[in-house]
Amino acid sequence: MRVLITGATGLVGSRLVKRLQERSDVPVALSRHRNIALATFGHGVEVVEGDPTVRGDWDQAIAGCDAVVNLAGENIFARRWNDEFKDRVRDSRVQATENVVAAIARADHKPLVLVNASAIGYYGPRGDEEVTESTEAGSDFLATACVAWEAAALALAPTGVRTVIVRIGVVMSTEGGALAQMLTPFKLGVGGPVGNGRQWMAWIHIDDLVGLILFAIDNPELYGVVNATAPEPVTNREFSKALGHALGRPAIFPVPVFMLRLRFGQVAEVISTGARVLPRRALDAGYQFRFNRIDDALPHLLRTA
Repeated sequence: MRVLITGATGLVGSRLVKRLQERSDVPVALSRHRNIALATFGHGVEVVEGDPTVRGDWDQAIAGCDAVVNLAGENIFARRWNDEFKDRVRDSRVQATENVVAAIARADHKPLVLVNASAIGYYGPRGDEEVTESTEAGSDFLATACVAWEAAALALAPTGVRTVIVRIGVVMSTEGGALAQMLTPFKLGVGGPVGNGRQWMAWIHIDDLVGLILFAIDNPELYGVVNATAPEPVTNREFSKALGHALGRPAIFPVPVFMLRLRFGQVAEVISTGARVLPRRALDAGYQFRFNRIDDALPHLLRTA
């Protein structure tokens, strides 16, 4: 199976490339920097140079692929938010998806499936409410950006190509993302919950996220929205306690929300709020999570780091 991946050199994309190679599939990595991608992946990976936010010759590679996984998007934690950066966060996702969908629609030999990333930011802050794929969208910036992002993917429907939208939670990996940023203060013994710590954290081990993407590729009966979160979300306080325990360090120093706002600006609201998101459709479809509990996921990640 040939699988084209946008965002292939990112945290999730690079792990997905490796898993595809392990099962003898052919990853086709779309990258703006061909030489970097070649150096990253080495032999066995086809690299196509191109920017999915801009139409170009890269889209011809889609015609020879059996599946497309679209992970393109600006890192929301790359810098403090202002109006310009928020536009980049939204447009990088929506424009890339529009171009991928347009390329699939033009292809003579269309892929069988598009797996398109989204985020649990779709739901907005939800307090203690249990959130599933049928829960309505929120109204904050990330929620409205996710609505536009998903709408761009769902525009593929008239072509008959199966489309799966994966709403991704907080990805647990020591190689990047939220956990990697939290390790240093926790290792120094000055980590702790954010604010009162009661906000929910819908997390997923990176191996399960990649596993779920592969599951979406392989299962022709799966389509539509799937929450990519572990079956057992935790509060921020529970997460902090589990991380401190895994590192053998205290986790008793709360981080005031106003300090997050000083450092991160508006994006601090994403860190200090949350949603209790459950992966109902993944479970109903038969996906078996390797890591259901944060107390199992964190030690595994730290052992293999």
